[in-house]
Amino acid sequence: MSVLIVALLSGAAVGLAIGALGGGGGVLAVPALVYLLHLAPADASTTSLIVVTATSVTAVFRHARAGTVRWRVGVVFAAAGVLPAIAASVLAGHIPKAALTTAFAVVTLLAALAMLRNAGPGEGAENGEPDRGANETSTGGAQGIGKVMGAGAGLGTVTGLLGVGGGFLAVPTLVTVLSLRMRLAVGTSLVVIAVNSVAALTARLAVGPTTLDPATLGPFAGAAILGAWDGKRLAARLSGIALQRMFAALLIALAVFMLVDALR
Repeated sequence: MSVLIVALLSGAAVGLAIGALGGGGGVLAVPALVYLLHLAPADASTTSLIVVTATSVTAVFRHARAGTVRWRVGVVFAAAGVLPAIAASVLAGHIPKAALTTAFAVVTLLAALAMLRNAGPGEGAENGEPDRGANETSTGGAQGIGKVMGAGAGLGTVTGLLGVGGGFLAVPTLVTVLSLRMRLAVGTSLVVIAVNSVAALTARLAVGPTTLDPATLGPFAGAAILGAWDGKRLAARLSGIALQRMFAALLIALAVFMLVDALR
């Protein structure tokens, strides 16, 4: 199969995940770029950040038009992760890959279990209902803000270390900590992904030279952006509980893949 076709198919899958689920795109992009398109891990992480940044910015406007973005929550969450994302990007090359991958897989699995535990019957009835937890003007008081900023800092660190947008952990955090409905968590997480990705990408480009392959980056990014539009339409047709379970299934699959990779 040609590089162009693989890049188009992989990019479409990444965009679909970001548009429909608000995360998972970066975690899918890095393995695809390394194992299917044979990029070096460092180049794959940088390419992934470029793709995720472009795709998340596109997707967040689509979700904003649908009213499924809580801007204040997303901005606080994202702002807390900017400095950790930059610092982690600088330190990324000094951490053993196997240890990092194993820890990452464990965190991903825990996030999946949290999503499944919170996918109760009440989570599906979203359309037309007010949000139960955080809203546009509140993050739950000082304690809630502390939780949001702590989670945001953790996500920024993950973004910088691994070259992913952090949405795969932002969504379960927004659902479980702030009690956002799944649709709102998906839309709000895109703000976090965009900000974290830009911060991490800026740090990586400033630290040292990166080799980018236009023949891979162009088709991959283009297909991802188009896939994100389709993902938003798919999300609109599914209930919140279905989206939550799909997201948890994606996280479990990613965790298993990463553990197998780390133990080889």
